[in-house]
Amino acid sequence: MRISVITSCFNSAQTIRATLESLRAQDYQELELIIVDGGSTDDTMSIVSDYDDIVSISVSEPDRGIYDALNKGIALSTGEVIGFLHSDDFFAFPQSLSTIVNAFQDQGVDAVYGDLDYVHRIDELKIVRQWRSKTFNNNLFYEGWMPAHPTFYLRKKHYSQFGTYDLSFRQSADYELMLRMLLKHELKAHYIPQVLIKMRVGGASNVTLKNRWNANKEDARAWKKNGLKAKFHTRWMKPLSKVFQYFK
Repeated sequence: MRISVITSCFNSAQTIRATLESLRAQDYQELELIIVDGGSTDDTMSIVSDYDDIVSISVSEPDRGIYDALNKGIALSTGEVIGFLHSDDFFAFPQSLSTIVNAFQDQGVDAVYGDLDYVHRIDELKIVRQWRSKTFNNNLFYEGWMPAHPTFYLRKKHYSQFGTYDLSFRQSADYELMLRMLLKHELKAHYIPQVLIKMRVGGASNVTLKNRWNANKEDARAWKKNGLKAKFHTRWMKPLSKVFQYFK
């Protein structure tokens, strides 16, 4: 099974080497790595050139943000399964990809997700926040739950069938997509109870309080767009559940 990993980046010279080293260390070899750069002006692409042995495709050009970059990567990918490893992230252990692929050996599985650690931007051994997920069932979305997006892997055919990231969502396109795939279209998801990815705090994927408020409004719009009716507390449980991730 070929797996496509898309790495989006922009002026990521400080962190992308660690990201690519974690990819190089993976024990699963049937890998397609796609780099989608937003037109970096630092040494990002120079560092990427040091990894020609694992990079299948690289593109560097202006884009409309991270979700646009992910859509570009999806369009370029040829793997049966697609996942993302952003330039602030790295795999937690060398068997992360093979563990994900093993879950997809069940042909009834459409998506796979696992656990995520947020780590200090400089000291990657210092865990700041722990995102521990749950075995999937549809009711979880109504309680404010969602999978950790950096751990979310999906069969490519579903992007072709149900669409990619909606760029009208500036903060919550990942939430809208997973809501669409897992709740609206009832795709079968498998939970791996292991930390698969580690994410550095302080990067583009970590939001401010203002962005979180805007994302909260977009979360509500995501339900409406997909013809779904949330419970009265769903919109508020999602950000509240993340607060407790700091105290585990």
